[in-house]
Amino acid sequence: MSKPVIEVKNLEKVYEGAVPVHAVNGISLTITQGEFTALKGPSGCGKTTLLNMLGGLDQPTAGSIAIGGVDITTLSENALIDFRLRNIGFVFQAYNLIPVLSAQENVSFIMLLQDRPKEEREVRAQQLLEAVGLKGKEDKRPGQLSGGQQQRVAVARALASKPQFVLADEPTANLDSQSTANLLDIMERLNKEEGMTFVFATHDDRVIKKARRIISIEDGKVLSDD
Repeated sequence: MSKPVIEVKNLEKVYEGAVPVHAVNGISLTITQGEFTALKGPSGCGKTTLLNMLGGLDQPTAGSIAIGGVDITTLSENALIDFRLRNIGFVFQAYNLIPVLSAQENVSFIMLLQDRPKEEREVRAQQLLEAVGLKGKEDKRPGQLSGGQQQRVAVARALASKPQFVLADEPTANLDSQSTANLLDIMERLNKEEGMTFVFATHDDRVIKKARRIISIEDGKVLSDD
């Protein structure tokens, strides 16, 4: 049996206002090591809110989130920042690369924050860029790369810290069909060959078809889990 990487119990997120909005409403689920999972549902269903809470980017109103046995909802702000840095990789829809840094420097940056030695940072960044098909592009800045190439840099950056899992929020939304296919092939290969756990929030059928587990969310609740 694969060990649990993420364990969520009775998770809730309520946005207060004239009419309170239950963005996430009593979700419980477990993600095990090596899964390739898609959270699917229409815009506004709560999947991105759930993903942000799994990544420690947003605090739940109620419930618990254990990452590798650590309940991140109990951590202080500084402890949570450090935990995210060392345990969770992120791939965002908008890439979020640093424009003035090269591809290699973007991938290395998170390892710099982890105080990894310079030689280790350089070697791992080169290995990861080669793994995502960007050998020879190490010195290119984001503005010199296509959208698909920038997203592959983002994947390499997400893996740089050797995280327990990678969260990907609509990673294909800004990509054409060929770039999407290339990106998904890379992620699937990393999942199968290296056992990297991926959790996607998406409404893209191309991502959903690749997933081996599909969690459908509607009105902040799990509708089905196949």
